[in-house]
Amino acid sequence: MKLLVTGGAGYIGSVVAAQLVEAGHQVTVLDDLSTGHADAVPEGARFVEASITEAAAVLDGMDGVLHFAAKSLVGESVQKPALYWEHNLGGTLALLDAMRAAGVGRVVFSSTAATYGEPERSPIVETDPTRPTNPYGASKLAVDTALGAFAGLYGLAAVSLRYFNVGGAYTAADGRVYRERHTVETHLIPNVLAVPLGQREAVSVFGTDYPTPDGTCVRDYIHVADLARAHLLALDACAPGEHKIYNLGSGTGFSVQEVLSVCREVTGHEIPAVVAERRPGDPAVLVASSEKIKSELGWKPEHPSLRDIVADAWDAVPR
Repeated sequence: MKLLVTGGAGYIGSVVAAQLVEAGHQVTVLDDLSTGHADAVPEGARFVEASITEAAAVLDGMDGVLHFAAKSLVGESVQKPALYWEHNLGGTLALLDAMRAAGVGRVVFSSTAATYGEPERSPIVETDPTRPTNPYGASKLAVDTALGAFAGLYGLAAVSLRYFNVGGAYTAADGRVYRERHTVETHLIPNVLAVPLGQREAVSVFGTDYPTPDGTCVRDYIHVADLARAHLLALDACAPGEHKIYNLGSGTGFSVQEVLSVCREVTGHEIPAVVAERRPGDPAVLVASSEKIKSELGWKPEHPSLRDIVADAWDAVPR
């Protein structure tokens, strides 16, 4: 198929683009490089540096779109909500209109489990209430709503994938390594690994009095290679007039202390940790159930081990 990957120069988008190329698809990556990296675009993919609002120029003849382009920092979304609504929702609506005009009827959307907000239970299932607690999650939920409307009104074939924490690195068939590298890093694993790399002195642990086995927050982690593979399965599962939603996760939660312990083991570094106050709105446990995508699409994580995720991330860092 001829496929457009928006945000394909970013961490997850580049891994999906690489897997699509390896699967024999003709891939065009569209990215404005505001947070992505041109050198992350895989060999064999065409690269167009542009905004998703300019996607109409490259959509002719496409069979589908995998949509990753988004603003994704929770804290920034609280400080600059208009930016998130304009880019995440406004940009996606422009993309969907351009797809309609070009006759492109299939889309896989990179959504987020932040659409659920603070859950009533764990693990979270797709039918649980969606009550996002920040503009980032709200803007992503609005896109999910729009996809449902476009499916019902115009016959769009759409799948949304909701996930929390992604980690690890992907080594492509040609030996090229795709890794996480954000200018502003908010994810736990790369921030912990920054200590043995000499980029920071210690890691902050925000709260140690949560109702969890060791008192620290518990989160779901998924390997980026497993996550990317789910997007390829979702592409095949797109059905005209339907909007399907799937959670993606390991099905197992890991606490902040467990992540620290594994990072210490993998790196051989003591990695000092400093206890800090809880962050407002941080739920004790966030774990997503992936039973629906397992039963309907046959997906399951091939790298469910936290150690594998951390080790792959560590091995991929240049030093």
